[in-house]
Amino acid sequence: MRRTVSFSRDSANVFFHLLTRCNLRCRHCYINPDQHGTETLGIDTIDCWLEIFARRHPAANLILLGGEPTLHPDLAAAVKRAVRLGYGSVTIDTNGYLFHDILDRVTPQEVDFFSFSLDGPTPAVNDPLRGDGCFVACTAGIPEAKARGFSVSLIYTVSQANVDHLHRMPALLEKWGVDRFFIQVIGVRGQWTEDAARRETLAQVDRETWLQVVPRVAEDAARRGIPTTFPKVFLDAGETFECAGQVADNYFIFPNGRVYRCPLCEDYPLHSFEIREDRLVATPRINETDLFPLTIPEGCVMNRIVQPRNLAASGNGVPAYKIACCMLKEEITP
Repeated sequence: MRRTVSFSRDSANVFFHLLTRCNLRCRHCYINPDQHGTETLGIDTIDCWLEIFARRHPAANLILLGGEPTLHPDLAAAVKRAVRLGYGSVTIDTNGYLFHDILDRVTPQEVDFFSFSLDGPTPAVNDPLRGDGCFVACTAGIPEAKARGFSVSLIYTVSQANVDHLHRMPALLEKWGVDRFFIQVIGVRGQWTEDAARRETLAQVDRETWLQVVPRVAEDAARRGIPTTFPKVFLDAGETFECAGQVADNYFIFPNGRVYRCPLCEDYPLHSFEIREDRLVATPRINETDLFPLTIPEGCVMNRIVQPRNLAASGNGVPAYKIACCMLKEEITP
């Protein structure tokens, strides 16, 4: 069954970057130390910030990120604190190296998903994007997590560099016992966008390719029993644009205390909030919140500003289609 996952204020998602340090140098990494900081948060700070958002949104979904979050020596303590605070779910996003014996230090009752990042069905496709040895490490980590009883999801970030190999993933997911599949569109943000050669290689795929390839692969995965989620990206004719910043509660927290509501804004000092002296404080205008209500023919105003190359105009200058909010998802379930 295919459905668009509507925005809701009944739930909240907290994307918490505990550090920006990573053991890899992925070619398409969006972390920008100039904007996100280089700190590794101490456990007391993590506890405090977790409590801020638990009070603001009881039972929020928590996604622990980096950099590579398993590099944080207190990741297990952070997980246990989140559980005690009543977060509705806890997910750890990882590149698969699983540092600090994290699988020994948390339980399936505490972590709802370990979410692994893999950008190709073979080392020849994946490793040029993520680094030598990454495919082997990730595909070893998945069965290890499954053997310990953890649920596992996999994230595949689609770009021109790997879209032609996406169709090979569902059979592998089935073989590895992956429980959920997330197909992502590459974001045109982070330091890599300053490199012209990388921008060309890693560019977003065009609308026709996305619509031909991605839903078909998602359907294949769902037929194999694997629920699959992917960004809507392109609105259908007649669909109304809706901004998650106005109708949903998503928070993207970075170690320097910046808190964004829209991930497309993360390369700019447009954050809605900052954490100062252990309090969540609204930032002065103008920030991303002032942009959310803007209505333009192209759909998402931030997309128009940040990554306009995925837009096209018809002969009379009118946009040929609208871009959906980057948080709007399609889901296909078995």
